[in-house]
Order: sequence, then C-alpha cells, then structure tokens
Amino acid sequence: MSEKIEEYLERGIYGVKEIKTEERNRFLTALRERIEIALKKGQVMKEKPYPEVTEKMKKVQNGHLYLNGNLDYRFLSKYIKTANDTKVPFTIVQNQEAETDIGLVLTGSQVSEEKEIFIEE
Repeated sequence: MSEKIEEYLERGIYGVKEIKTEERNRFLTALRERIEIALKKGQVMKEKPYPEVTEKMKKVQNGHLYLNGNLDYRFLSKYIKTANDTKVPFTIVQNQEAETDIGLVLTGSQVSEEKEIFIEE
C-alpha cells in the first residue's frame, strides 16, 4: 500500500514517467515504431517538398505530421499546406532542451513495417 502512495506522490511532484525519452526527443515526440517517413533538417529546407512525403500523407491512416519548430516557417509551410490539403493534422514541435537532426516526422496509427524511414538522397 505504501508503495502505491509513494508512486502517487512521485507522479504528482515529477509528472508521469515518460517512456523512451531519448527516442521521443530525437523524433519530435514520436515513437520510432509509428513513423512512416522522416526527413532530416537539411531535407526539409530544400526548395520543393519530397514527393515521397506527399504520397505517404495521402495514404496514411490516422496520420500525424510533426515538424521541427526550430526551422524557419518558410521551410515548413510547403509541408503544412500538403498536410492541410490531405487533412493530416500537424504539430510544430519546439523543444529547446533536446537537440535533434530531424526536421519532419509522419506517423500513422499502425505499427510501421518500414525498415528504413529516411529518404536517401
């Protein structure tokens, strides 16, 4: 009984324990097993959006797009437009405490069967 009380107090003071914190910091709060496709920051900064991302947004079930808020809005806007056009909700993630090389993550409701989530150039 006292263990439950102690656990309850710890949750009240420190918040709920987060699983896979390092993974969530790298992938803009997403879990790797839910990721359909991801782009590095430099790829998001390219002039034109990647067609692979657009196609995945059209096909993903209950998808969600996460964008790195440390990037300038002009780089994110093309993906935001595509998300709005395909009715995929999006979140601009601004985590000043965690450093990541990821610029964009698209998740789905199913466990992703994709072995490679990054687009190679």
